[in-house]
Amino acid sequence: MAGSASRGGTAAITGINVTPLVDIILVLLIVFMVTAKMIVRQHAVPLDLPKAVSGQEVQEILSVSLTAEGATYLNGATIANDDALSGPARAAQAKNKELRAVVQADGAVAHRRVMHVLDVLKQAGVVRIGFGVVPEPVPSAEKGG
Repeated sequence: MAGSASRGGTAAITGINVTPLVDIILVLLIVFMVTAKMIVRQHAVPLDLPKAVSGQEVQEILSVSLTAEGATYLNGATIANDDALSGPARAAQAKNKELRAVVQADGAVAHRRVMHVLDVLKQAGVVRIGFGVVPEPVPSAEKGG
């Protein structure tokens, strides 16, 4: 037997079991595939795009912002409260079945409020929802000798 202690520990291991390695790689692949679809980036660069008759809007995004002071913004405009999202979200969803929503919540906003906004959006028929974040710079490794 390869690697058995019965030979005094001097026998060479002649085979390596790669099954655990393959399992880990497959799990990581699945995790990356799932999370890649959930990433929404909004790095807009102001451009003066050319006009075209056959052109159409690339993608409509419903932007919901929640501030720490309790204010709610829909596409940059203040709305009365979180429940007031339902009507405009339902109307936008009726116009565009591929509508996506991005929820941007201040770090001090209660989890309960964010979940309530998600619930209101889902009840309005908007099921493609992402969360806006600010990317942090990756710290560079210190050079050492």
